[in-house]
Amino acid sequence: AAQIVRQAGLVKKAEGVPPEDFCVVFAAMGVNQETARFFRTEFEQNGSMEKSVVFLNLANDPTIERIVTPRLALTTAEYLAYDCGKHVLVILTDMSSYADALREVSAAREEVPGRRGFPGYMYTDLACIYERAGRVLGRAGSITQIPILTMPNDDITHPIPDLTGYITEGQIYVDRQLHTRQLSPPINILPSLSRLMKNAIGE
Repeated sequence: AAQIVRQAGLVKKAEGVPPEDFCVVFAAMGVNQETARFFRTEFEQNGSMEKSVVFLNLANDPTIERIVTPRLALTTAEYLAYDCGKHVLVILTDMSSYADALREVSAAREEVPGRRGFPGYMYTDLACIYERAGRVLGRAGSITQIPILTMPNDDITHPIPDLTGYITEGQIYVDRQLHTRQLSPPINILPSLSRLMKNAIGE
C-alpha cells in the first residue's frame, strides 16, 4: 500500500492538467501502532504526504470507528474530486479488518448471521463502499479506488474476497508463495481477473 502511494500519479495527463490536480486518500483500518508509524514515516520521508489525506484507524480504537473510516475517506475523496476537480486515488486497507468489525457489530446487535458469522447484508455494505468510484457527468475530477484485503488462510472462497471479487469483477491476486520465492511482483495470474481483460488481450 505504501509503495502504491509513493509511485502513484497521472499516467497520461490531459493538456492543461497540472500535477497538483492529483491526490491520494489513504485509509488504513485496524492497524497496530508499529504499522501506523511506518505509514506516517514512509509518507513523510518520500514526500507523499504533500499530496495525501491519511486516515489511520488503530487496532485498539473503537470498532465503530473502523466501520466509519472508509466512508470518511470516500466522502473526502468525493469532495476533492467533484468539488475541487482533482483526480483522486483512494486506497483502503485492510478491508478484512473492516469486515471483521462489521461482524462484531452485527453479533452485538444479535442479528442473524450469514456465511462464517458475517452479516447477511455484508454484500450490500461492501457494494456501497466499492461503488463510490468513477466520474460524475459535468465534473472534472475522478475517483479511482484500490481496496486491499487479506485472505484468511489464503482462501479465495472466503466471504470477504469472494464478495469483493463478485462486486468489483476485478482483482489482483498477490500470492504468498511467490513472495516467499522472491518473485516480484508476486502476482498469481490465474486467479486474478478483470472485466476489462477482453479489451486488453492482444494489444
